[in-house]
Amino acid sequence: MKYIKIYNANIITPEGILKGGTLVIENDKIAEVSAGNVDVPSAFEINAGGKIISPGFIDLHVHGGGGHDFMDNTIDAFLSIASTHARYGTTSLMPTTLSCEKTDLLDTIKTYEAADPINSTGAQFVGLHIEGPYFSMNQKGAQDPRYIRNPDADEYNEILAATAVIKRWSAAPELPGSLAFARKLSANNILASIAHTDAIYEDVLVAFEEGFTHATHFYSCMSGVSRRNAYRYAGVIEAAYLLDDMTVEIIADGVHLPPALLKLVYKIKGMKNTALITDAMRGAGMPEGKSILGSLTTGLEVIIEDGVAKLPDRSAFAGSVATADQLVRNMMELAEVPLVDAVEMITKTPARILNINSRKGVIKKGMDADLVIFDQKINIDTTIVMGQIVFNANEVQALS
Repeated sequence: MKYIKIYNANIITPEGILKGGTLVIENDKIAEVSAGNVDVPSAFEINAGGKIISPGFIDLHVHGGGGHDFMDNTIDAFLSIASTHARYGTTSLMPTTLSCEKTDLLDTIKTYEAADPINSTGAQFVGLHIEGPYFSMNQKGAQDPRYIRNPDADEYNEILAATAVIKRWSAAPELPGSLAFARKLSANNILASIAHTDAIYEDVLVAFEEGFTHATHFYSCMSGVSRRNAYRYAGVIEAAYLLDDMTVEIIADGVHLPPALLKLVYKIKGMKNTALITDAMRGAGMPEGKSILGSLTTGLEVIIEDGVAKLPDRSAFAGSVATADQLVRNMMELAEVPLVDAVEMITKTPARILNINSRKGVIKKGMDADLVIFDQKINIDTTIVMGQIVFNANEVQALS
C-alpha cells in the first residue's frame, strides 16, 4: 500500500507529544505529521484510539529470542529473532555475537549477509555487533573462557576485510594491542565499545581518545573502584560517568541493574547518552527453564528463572530475556523516568550512537517509517518497519 494514515493518535515528536494528531506514511517514509484528522484519499487508515505513536525502538545489543540465537548461523534463526522482537516494538536491531572461534564468526557474518536482504517481516538489521573475544578473563561473565584472547591483528584484519556489515565491536581496552585495534575500527567507521574489562580510569582516558567511546552493558562485567597495592583506583564505571561524551547502554530488565542504579545512570548520563538494550538471548519471548547461550552446538547451558538467564551454578547472569517494551516500562515504573525521556533512550539516542540518526530515531517528515503504537502501559498494538505493518496485536488475538 502506498499510503497509511494513522489518526486519533498521541504522537511523540521532537517538539513533544502532539495530541489527537495524524501521521501519514508514503511507501517507506513519514510523509506528514499533523494536528487533527487530515484527509488522505485512498490511504489505508488506522484509528489509534488515543494510543501513543513512538519512533520504532532501536536495540543496539541482541543475541537472540523466540528460541533462536544469531550464532545458530541459520537464516531461519536470523529471521525468527527479527520477527520475535518486532512483536515488542523493536523496528531496528543489531545482531550480536559471543566469543567464539574465527570460523564460527565468519559463518555468522555470511549468514547475516544472506538473511539481511530477505528480512521483510521483522525488525530491520542495522549492522553486526561483534562481542568478544578480546576480553579480560577476570570479567568474562557468561562468555566462554575457551575463546577469550588478546586482540590479534592478523585475525581481526582478516575478518574486517571479509565484510562491510560489522558496525560495532566490543572489547577490553586494557589488553595488549587493544588501542591499535580501536584505531583500526575507527578507520573503518566501526564503533569501538568497552566491555568485559578490568581497565582503570587512566586506561579508559587513553582508550576514549583512540575510539572507545561507548560502554557495553554498563555496570555488567566491568570494573568499578578497586584497590591495588593499598591504593584506590577508579574504574570503567567512574570513567564513563566523568567522560561527558562517552555513551553507555543499560540492560533495563530490572534484574541486571536495580532501580537505584537505573536512576543513577539517568541522573548522571541522562537520556542523551544512555541507550536501553535488551542483551536478549534465545529465551526472550519463551517460557522459563533450561536453555543455551550462544550456538546450539557450541554454546553454554543456562537456566532461565526469575525473569533472567543464569549460569547453571547461579554464579552470573547469562544475558537477559527482556524485550524492548519492558525496558521502556521499567524506566518509567522503576526509575521514575518520564515517558518521552524513556522513549528517547531507545530511539533517538541509539540512532545517534550508530550514526543512523539522519533517517531513524525521531518522528518527522522524511524519516524512515519505523513506528510503534502502544498504550499507556507500553502494551504494543502495532509495529511498522519501513512502512510495512509487521505486527498487529488485534490480528494475533483474532488468530488465537
